[in-house]
Amino acid sequence: MTDTGTQYEHQPVMLEEVLEMWFSRSDGAYVDGTFGRGGHSRALLAKLGPKGRLVGIDRDPQAIAVGDALAAEDSRFQIVANRFDCLPQAVAALGRPIDGLLLDLGVSSPQLDDAARGFSFLRDGPLDMRMDPTSGESVAQWLARAEEKAIADVLYRYGEERKSRRIARRICEVRGEQPITRTLQLAELIESVLGRGEPGKHPATRSFQALRIHINGELDALNKVLEQSLETLAIGGRLAIISFHSLEDRIVKLFIRDHSGRAPRGRGGLPLGEEMPQRLEPVGKAMRASKGELKVNVRSRSAVLRVAEKVA
Repeated sequence: MTDTGTQYEHQPVMLEEVLEMWFSRSDGAYVDGTFGRGGHSRALLAKLGPKGRLVGIDRDPQAIAVGDALAAEDSRFQIVANRFDCLPQAVAALGRPIDGLLLDLGVSSPQLDDAARGFSFLRDGPLDMRMDPTSGESVAQWLARAEEKAIADVLYRYGEERKSRRIARRICEVRGEQPITRTLQLAELIESVLGRGEPGKHPATRSFQALRIHINGELDALNKVLEQSLETLAIGGRLAIISFHSLEDRIVKLFIRDHSGRAPRGRGGLPLGEEMPQRLEPVGKAMRASKGELKVNVRSRSAVLRVAEKVA
């Protein structure tokens, strides 16, 4: 999601569409794998009956604090502090297969708007970008030690940055003179290599996206949780995923395709004669935010919602 520099209140993306496509049973068990500030979770709890259950998962300490407060208010809800590919453990806490898994991928508005988190290239802050700032390695720490080729590979693979090698070379030149520890410092470095770029899009957008995805292992977690969903969803349970860029959406799209019996055969697909058993059925087509939502929540403009149902 591109940061425009404007402060936003937290608004759950495609809320009505998610509830319509995802919710099926008032007494069901659900997992919100990206709890954030609880927008989707609160809306689901409003539809759940007394026997319904919801687990939220997040690794951001600020989100966990919000989840703890919600759990104190509503006994049907519990929060798990972890990456969302801890799905089997979360489902074990429910004691039954789940009727729905929701993932709202990427970085949230509160994370972007807090300069101290280091996600934004428009606000000066420490170059961190960790979803959980209490563990792991920050972007600044990684850039200080990574080889030039590794930096270029990350920028190209996760940001689809065509000039990744030039940016990586410049990063290594600058860090030899002074540490790169601030968001605006890195953003200005990238702009010095690329120029001002296309109107309405900061030249550092792709690189910041790539570094965030890498430092948090986001695509690895997504691949794992998709596979976990096949074993944790009940028959008839639904998987709903909101993605914000092509890398995420492609993974989700191909996963649903391959497990719905539509995988291609030969030349890059399944070997001829080999069948993948159908585990999922797509529910409708990919959906995007409505014009009405775009007027009040500009950050929903790149959102894509895909839904699939587990079949027997």
